[in-house]
Amino acid sequence: MSDRFISVEGIAKRYPGAGGLTTAVFENLWLSMDRGEFACVIGHSGCGKTTVLNILAGLDEPSEGTVIVDGQAIEGTSLDRAVIFQSHALLPWRTVLGNVAYAVTSKWRSWDRTKVKAHAQKFIDLVGLTGSEHKRPSELSGGMKQRVGIARALSITPKIML
Repeated sequence: MSDRFISVEGIAKRYPGAGGLTTAVFENLWLSMDRGEFACVIGHSGCGKTTVLNILAGLDEPSEGTVIVDGQAIEGTSLDRAVIFQSHALLPWRTVLGNVAYAVTSKWRSWDRTKVKAHAQKFIDLVGLTGSEHKRPSELSGGMKQRVGIARALSITPKIML
């Protein structure tokens, strides 16, 4: 029995070019995934990998076509979809704990500070950053920053991780 979770239906992405022409990054992309499946988007530089992920995340819109996740068309960002950015995208004025806790608070606004901290700490521990909770991003290696991003993404228990 299929548990279709993601359906990418004929999406294209085009950008305006010179003389009223458009430049297509990709066209006619179709994809379906069942719940629990794992996939990789691979290709050469500039082929549209990041653009596809941004569309799935709701950070960008396709020029045509539809993306359906869990039965609903994507229309903007959602805390049901987490993104681990290549550039880390950490808040430089916040600590490791502060960066993860910020995401947790965004998802569960009614939680008190103690519950937020305990939940965030669980994911900091999971990615092996115990003891680095009070460090700022400028004090971390690139790999450690990436793990903060992973902890932040996992901490909101998303339906999809990109």
